[in-house]
Amino acid sequence: MCARSAYLHLIVDAAGFRLLAGGGDLTEYRFGTGVARHRYCRHCGVKPFYVPRSHPDGFSVNARCLDPATIDSTTIRPFDGQNWDAARRELDVR
Repeated sequence: MCARSAYLHLIVDAAGFRLLAGGGDLTEYRFGTGVARHRYCRHCGVKPFYVPRSHPDGFSVNARCLDPATIDSTTIRPFDGQNWDAARRELDVR
């Protein structure tokens, strides 16, 4: 989870992601390495999903933006975003 925005990451493969509506209402922002492609609603600023630097062949969906009726279960694994590189390496050993 992002400590500042409370973004709750749900990592999915690109093949498992399909945007059903609202693509025209999104804008993109890149910073730092330029690998991550952050998508924001151009009306309200909510970030529903993005292509993360840690998984450039997939998407990180903000689980808080999903309809709760569509979720069977979830398991939340802590991720230290303030120490991103070390936390990313830890994902590889799990």
